[in-house]
Amino acid sequence: MVLLLLFPIEGLSEFIRGIYITQPTMESTKNINHIIKRAKETGINTFVVDVERVSKSYATNTQLLQQNNIHYIARLVVFPKGGTQAQISSEAYWEKKYVLAAYAASLGAEMIQLDYIRYNTKRVKSQENAKNILKVIEYFRQKLSQSNTKLQVAVFGEVSFGPSMVIGQDVKEFYSSIDSVAPMVYPSHYFPYVYHSKRPYETIYTSLTTLRGQFNNVLPFKLYPYIEVSNVRYRIGSATNKMIYIFNQIKAVQDSGADGWYAWSPQNKYNNLFNALEYYKKELH
Repeated sequence: MVLLLLFPIEGLSEFIRGIYITQPTMESTKNINHIIKRAKETGINTFVVDVERVSKSYATNTQLLQQNNIHYIARLVVFPKGGTQAQISSEAYWEKKYVLAAYAASLGAEMIQLDYIRYNTKRVKSQENAKNILKVIEYFRQKLSQSNTKLQVAVFGEVSFGPSMVIGQDVKEFYSSIDSVAPMVYPSHYFPYVYHSKRPYETIYTSLTTLRGQFNNVLPFKLYPYIEVSNVRYRIGSATNKMIYIFNQIKAVQDSGADGWYAWSPQNKYNNLFNALEYYKKELH
C-alpha cells in the first residue's frame, strides 16, 4: 500500500488539492455546504466549478467558497465535443463564451479554465490546428488581462507526450499565453486500458515528467493535472483498493513536481476521495 505525504512543494506557497463541481451541484446550497464541510475536513482547498449560465443561486453559493477559504476556479467548456472550423474561426462565438468567463470573474473566480479548447476528432491532421486554437486562447488572454483573473487550459493526457495535430492541442504552442495547464492524465484513458489502469502511479508519473521534459524540465507555467476517483474501464474492487488507486495517483502527481491536482467525478461523488484522505490523516504532514 502506498502512503502519501501531502505538503507544499518547496518554493510554492500552497499545494493545490481540488475537486470538480458541476453547476447544478453549485446551485444546491444543501449539497455544496456538505461538500465544503467534507472538503475542509480533508484538506481540499480548491473547487473547479462549471460556469454554463447566469444564475442567482450559483452566484450566491460561489461566495460560500470565499467565506470558507476555498479557491474558486471557473471551468468553461469552449467547444462542446470539439470545435468545427466555423466555430473556431468565429469571434462572435468566442464572445458568447467570454460573457460567461467575465461573469465568473465578476463572482471572484481566480482562474478561468478553458476546457474542450480543441477541434473535434474528425479534423484533418495539421500543424496549423494548434495555431488556430492558440488564436482563441489569445483572445481570452487579452480579454482577461483587464482583470486579475488567470487563464488555464485543460488538455488531453496524450498532449503530455507531444502535440496532438488532429485536435490542435500543443502546450509548447500555448505556453506563453496561459498561466497553467491541466492535463487529464486519467489512467483509464490510456491504451492498453487494463495495463494502465493497474499502474496508476507509473502512468501519471510518466505523463507528467514527459510533459516537463518538453521544456527541459523547467515549466513556464503551473501544472495542475486531473486525476480520477474511479476508473470507467476497470473494476478497482474493494474500498481499500479504491483508496490505494486514488493515493497512487496523488503520489505520482507530487513526485512529478506538479503544483497540485484536481480530482474528477462527473457526478461529484467524492466519498472515496474524502475517505482516503481522512483514513491517512495521521500520516499526512
